[in-house]
Amino acid sequence: MHAIICKLRAKQLLSAVLVSWMFVTWPLSVEAAKIQYRFNAWQGPALKVHMTRPAGLAPDRPVVFVMHGIGRNALDYRDQWHDLAIEHDFLLVVPEFSERDFPGPARYNLGHVFDDNGALRPEQKWTYSAIELLFDDIRSRFNISTEIYSLYGHSAGAQFAHRFIFHVPAPRVFQIVAANAGWYMMPDTATEYPYGLKGSAVDRKRLQSGLQLPVTVLLGDRDIDPEHPSLRRAPQAMAQGSHRLARGEGFFAAARSAAEELGVPFSWQLEIVKGADHDNRLMAPAAIPFLINQDAIE
Repeated sequence: MHAIICKLRAKQLLSAVLVSWMFVTWPLSVEAAKIQYRFNAWQGPALKVHMTRPAGLAPDRPVVFVMHGIGRNALDYRDQWHDLAIEHDFLLVVPEFSERDFPGPARYNLGHVFDDNGALRPEQKWTYSAIELLFDDIRSRFNISTEIYSLYGHSAGAQFAHRFIFHVPAPRVFQIVAANAGWYMMPDTATEYPYGLKGSAVDRKRLQSGLQLPVTVLLGDRDIDPEHPSLRRAPQAMAQGSHRLARGEGFFAAARSAAEELGVPFSWQLEIVKGADHDNRLMAPAAIPFLINQDAIE
């Protein structure tokens, strides 16, 4: 009898755990929730996706992707953005590009465009290619009707974001915000990749397209530490400036000059966040007005 009772209790406990997991992972629309699931509908490694879905989120509310930094700490980024998602009523999506599956900068923020021997990889396998397909998957899974999304990246995430601009043709974006990148792929065909476009996968058509996308280069006015431990100091990076603020301003100026030279409309803007250093928690609130249509801000 005791054994039967133990088995029943074990089954009840397992059922409770499964119900709890389902609630966290697949919440009802009337409950705010932190969601996590694995996305594998692309040609790269499966991605763990961290999300916040506010209570009663309508199908037409904004979708915002947030790209984590070099620490691959997607969960921290989700938690830092969680309250903003609830306050402004948008679906927050933070894909995790783990160090295990995407080792080093080349396989995350540089998009794994080239293999270890320098050969161009199929575009479907580029890290950048996951975002559009993930958006399709999220729209289907969570009954989202909005047909556009915004993308924000901070630090190494901003390196991903600004390279995404030039590598993904016609992304369905409302806005891309690149915040406090450490160094850049300059829109300069005379400078060798990855610091410029020479030898890159970005042709004239992709360059022209990227310069016309809605982009905000968001910089902290105190992100000026030339000795910051994660600041790249290679000669090519130092040529872009001694700190992140200078490098970001130079990148924006180079993009504007490239648009003028190519004769295409320039749809970017440069914004400086007062009092912000290299801290996503200070940059995230400042990014909200650019990521979300003003009419959609609660």
